[in-house]
Amino acid sequence: MYTNDTLPVEFELSALPQVKFGPGRHRELPELIQSFGRTVLMLTGGASFFGSERWDDLTRELDQQGINWRQMTVSGEPSPTLVDDTVKRYRETGIEVVVAIGGGSVMDAAKAIAGLLPFGNSVLDHLEGVGKGLSYTGPSLPLIAVPTTAGTGSEATRNAVLSVHGTEGYKKSFRHPSLVPRVAVLDPQLLESCPPTLIAAQGMDAFTQLMESYVSTRANPFCDALALSGLTAFNRGFWSAWEGGESPAAQQGRAAMLYAAYLSGVTLAQVGLGSVHGLASPLGAFFPIPHGVVCGTLVAEATAVNLAALAERLPNSPARARYAEIGRLLQGQEGIDDEAARQSLVDLLREWTQKLALPSLSEYGVTSDDIPRIVANSRGNSMKTNPLVLTDEEIAEVVRRRL
Repeated sequence: MYTNDTLPVEFELSALPQVKFGPGRHRELPELIQSFGRTVLMLTGGASFFGSERWDDLTRELDQQGINWRQMTVSGEPSPTLVDDTVKRYRETGIEVVVAIGGGSVMDAAKAIAGLLPFGNSVLDHLEGVGKGLSYTGPSLPLIAVPTTAGTGSEATRNAVLSVHGTEGYKKSFRHPSLVPRVAVLDPQLLESCPPTLIAAQGMDAFTQLMESYVSTRANPFCDALALSGLTAFNRGFWSAWEGGESPAAQQGRAAMLYAAYLSGVTLAQVGLGSVHGLASPLGAFFPIPHGVVCGTLVAEATAVNLAALAERLPNSPARARYAEIGRLLQGQEGIDDEAARQSLVDLLREWTQKLALPSLSEYGVTSDDIPRIVANSRGNSMKTNPLVLTDEEIAEVVRRRL
């Protein structure tokens, strides 16, 4: 891990999209689409953009320019079946470019579909852990990502997360550098319809990704700067965005959250995450819990457990100083010592959990009997970059505290 008193030894950066950030940038979509082709498949969510005046304006402009467009709605987290069925449906229609307009689920579906439309095979050939294990070489169709929520940062990543729900369920990734969107259009105006509950869940996802990236065992100076910038933006904008409305503060808050969410996608793609996202995988697969809700409801207790384990087993870990730095940043208390700053961070995260009324896991059917199965399935890629290796009991304790 990079620390302030040592020079970075080595690190890698993967591909990132071209970014167009600012109010009204979604109006550039017709020109962007035309730069890649004249036949487009547009994946949207159920309501935030599709069916709105903005959707009417977009399709009218596409029609005027003679661009052949198809639309498909993605409702809920995408499954391998949805991806495979869509690829079969549109494989022979001459699609040249894919556009994703929506939240993280729309982005994930679009990345997988864009990746497989040129080839026509099943995503299960490439899905990590459950597929055939075949290598994907690309190329993917060009993808334009237009997020209408501010949380997952999926517009900056190379993996498409697909889910099968139920007792034998899973959340696994189809992953390859060519799946990174070519362009990310980040328009805070598209967040205006997000209700407070969605802002809360998505915002806590972005915050968790930024914090877990900053304390990751693979942290590097490039991503450190981005994570701190994102955390600062989150701290300045989240509550105004959550309160909503059309005030200048609310508009600035939504812009800050969209910026923070994008940076969280960049940093997670480069350096990984931690225990919250390690647990989010089985919880989201086995139970009907939205990903952002999992992050929001777990982050305070996961941080507390991490800090206790670090103090006991790795007291010299640089992650301890980094947690303290985050505590000082969020509380605006530059003068407090590290121990007080770490405790302040945990206290603040617990306060947020209450203020945002984030639901407990039991409200989604999780019981103490489920904990062993959750723990056993929590040690995926995200858990591998947690600041330290947690014991099964420590992971169980995080879940137990939020039942």
